[in-house]
Amino acid sequence: MKAPRPHRDSKFAVDEMTERQAGREHARLEAEIREHDEAYYQKDAPTVSDAEYDALRQRYNAIEARFPNLRTLDSLSRKVGAAPARGFAKVRHAVPMLSLDNAFSDGDVTDFAARIRRFLNLKPDESVAFVAEPKIDGLSMSLRYENGELVVAATRGDGTEGEDVTANIRTLKDVPHKLKGKRVPEVCEVRGEVYMNKADFLALNKRQAEAGGQVFANPRNSAAGSLRQKDPSITASRPLRFFAYAWGELSETPAKTQSGMIEWLGSIGFHVNPIWTLCHSPEELLAFQHEVGLRRATLDYDIDGVVYKVDRLDWQERLGFVSRTPRWAVAHKFAAERAATVVRDIEIQVGRTGALTPVAKLEPVTVGGVVVQNATLHNQDEIERLGVRIGDTVTIQRAGDVIPQVVEVVQEKPRGPKAYQFPKKCPCPLKTDVVREVIAGGEEGARAHCTGEFACPFQRTQHLMHFVSRRAFDIEGLGEKQIELFYERGWVKEPADIFTLRERDQKINLKSLEGYGETSVGNLYNAIDARREISLERFIYALGIRHVGETTAVALARGYGSWKAFHDAVLKVVDKDEEAREEMDALDQIGETVIDAVADYFGESHNRKAVERLVAQVRILDAEKPKTDTAVAGRTVVFTGTLEKMTRDEAKAMAERLGAKVSGSVSKKTDYVVAGPGAGSKLAEAKKHGVAVLTEDDWFKLIGRSA
Repeated sequence: MKAPRPHRDSKFAVDEMTERQAGREHARLEAEIREHDEAYYQKDAPTVSDAEYDALRQRYNAIEARFPNLRTLDSLSRKVGAAPARGFAKVRHAVPMLSLDNAFSDGDVTDFAARIRRFLNLKPDESVAFVAEPKIDGLSMSLRYENGELVVAATRGDGTEGEDVTANIRTLKDVPHKLKGKRVPEVCEVRGEVYMNKADFLALNKRQAEAGGQVFANPRNSAAGSLRQKDPSITASRPLRFFAYAWGELSETPAKTQSGMIEWLGSIGFHVNPIWTLCHSPEELLAFQHEVGLRRATLDYDIDGVVYKVDRLDWQERLGFVSRTPRWAVAHKFAAERAATVVRDIEIQVGRTGALTPVAKLEPVTVGGVVVQNATLHNQDEIERLGVRIGDTVTIQRAGDVIPQVVEVVQEKPRGPKAYQFPKKCPCPLKTDVVREVIAGGEEGARAHCTGEFACPFQRTQHLMHFVSRRAFDIEGLGEKQIELFYERGWVKEPADIFTLRERDQKINLKSLEGYGETSVGNLYNAIDARREISLERFIYALGIRHVGETTAVALARGYGSWKAFHDAVLKVVDKDEEAREEMDALDQIGETVIDAVADYFGESHNRKAVERLVAQVRILDAEKPKTDTAVAGRTVVFTGTLEKMTRDEAKAMAERLGAKVSGSVSKKTDYVVAGPGAGSKLAEAKKHGVAVLTEDDWFKLIGRSA
């Protein structure tokens, strides 16, 4: 293998990285993670192993934790799964179904336990109990009961919305139609995993093969495919099972601990996994994981790790959530699977921002039950780090059962004839120049970009595909093929054109195209009309502004509240209004990179006019209002100095739960500065601007809580 240059080595420990190295690795991980989510959550056809995927997520999150600025670069931190698949009605979860952070080593578990203690500010002699249980490899499900009766069953989907599979879930013997016992809340959402055991899976595949039907890759895919049948009788014929282990909305909570809740779930009619225990130290947690690992092969259902959860529910509430995961739980995953195969070619894909992503085209190889034919190489630096050539034999790793990754070149095998030369021209018809991005500090970034911008047809079509994607406008019936066709015909050149298709149909005559009839054309136009109303955060995300991903779009939407307020502020930033720029910079998770990207986007008259034409076609809903019934709702708070009665993380989480905005800098628009010992420049800024300064005791008194 070609000796890597140290500053481009993606295997560096995160705490040893420079900002430049972190930027390169962050971009590499992001590109890899995105490709696998849809395959796993929507198609039930993962292309990498669970351990591999989780390793990617863990490293990605660790980089963002150390370099918060990178979190604004189309961050995946708050993304859970993928949007609901089409074909079933959507259900909005009363309480979001979030995923777990992951641990891959003994040290990660020790760090998890230590973070819990630090966040809660526990004394050395104060014990923390954890519930430890196997992590079932199945399909997450939420079951809503009202007055004890099952009323709705929904998949996790993207964590906010899932698919309504109530009719199919009613066919499962493990799911009670009516809860038993006297301790059933009026509203009760029970959550768990739909799965198929190994013996049933093998028997089903045998029947499928004999009947010439679909043969499933693994029990998880089999369970998901069986549950998503349009005909509930087919689901009923499949041996699906259900383990309950969590809950969503409850009108009252029957127990005060996680362990008590598990016992309660069993008492009201659910199957709960019997292999769970209480642990009181990292050593006990690791011993349990080791024991379960030894038993893994003998279990009649697939698991991909174990889960640890803080037992006390009041501590869970204090710990809260960070991004897409709870602070009080972690999944300790088993190791990834690997295989060797040959790189047949390296192709370049051009994304909506013009980023060039190299993809290794592989000799098909089975890794962990999944056939892998493609693996991302992320960027030019990664190709150079690996030293990979066309014709090389490489080791492929499936991490997290979602995305394939090239781990290394097998040096003992014959090498490809020559080093791969990254293209200097975009593969688009324009053949425009390719340049490397410049990141903070003026350093060269990891990504290469086509300079064609909107003139590049690849970028224009990718922008349109992004616009109609599930996390943006989510227009059913407008996929990649339709967008490319409509673009080539000149019917859709910018987003607003989508909403004028119906009125132009007499000229377009869409139903004259092969595959389009009266019904399908009507369905498409109805689907477009159904998306003329959209939330502010989805609208901002749909614009495709570079470095503005879902997380950043949410932060901007909540920060400004309405499209008019956001638009007015952006135009002021474009006009070099320093006060407007400072206000945007004060928003949580918004930094210079995002501000520059937003200013660049709206600084282009072409973009502004396109947005104006789009706004004329749709109704943009104001952002969800924060809590208004607390003393600090809508106020901007800055925490500074050494907090003695709560950790900084807990203080921030507490303020946000109460509807306050937490900022990292003090300005004249700051309402409160909560200062502990050692407060320095921020305290001075507060006095300068006449901002109210509170002690920790003052803060607790203000919000009506005891320290």
